[in-house]
Amino acid sequence: MRTTMSWSAIRRGAGALAATAALAATSGCTVPIDAVAGISMSRDGHLLGAIMVCGHHIDGATLYTHTETVSGDSDDSGGSRTVGSWTADTPLEAGLTTWSLDSPSPGWTATTPLEPLAAGTTYILYGWTEDNSWSAAGASFTVADRDRLAPGSVLRASVTKPGETISFTSPLAEFKANACDRNEADGREGGVWARGRAGTGGESR
Repeated sequence: MRTTMSWSAIRRGAGALAATAALAATSGCTVPIDAVAGISMSRDGHLLGAIMVCGHHIDGATLYTHTETVSGDSDDSGGSRTVGSWTADTPLEAGLTTWSLDSPSPGWTATTPLEPLAAGTTYILYGWTEDNSWSAAGASFTVADRDRLAPGSVLRASVTKPGETISFTSPLAEFKANACDRNEADGREGGVWARGRAGTGGESR
């Protein structure tokens, strides 16, 4: 599975209202990428979030979808709707973390419990920090993509060039080993992947 999508930035709201998404082109600024997000599947059939932090930290994650226009088309101009949001009890440091999106998970608080996912809708899982200092490249998927996931695999994001990511499936071990190797993170010298792999030995929550 290979999906091309426009990279979106999410600004996290106060309290338990979770996050609203805004495209960098709309907000006029880009939150630097220092992590990679993805989804996986547990052996007992639970949908998992996965974030590989490459050097700094991530505070939580939000699952969202673009809102539709009057004509029924997906609105890429910045409109979005939060489908689920999770805050880590402690910031995620360098390394791989996984947690359940559809059931309680130790070390996480579901500030917006996951809504049922609808067929034919594209969802994006994005990682953020409270102060918008860093972000995790968002992975896009549909229900059909989710249903094809096997335990031990991850549908992950990869930044191809500034402003664009793709999502594809790889073994979870490969995601942990090389997600931070890319040097195209935000199109700038010294971006996250230009520093090489950082913290590939992190613990899953």
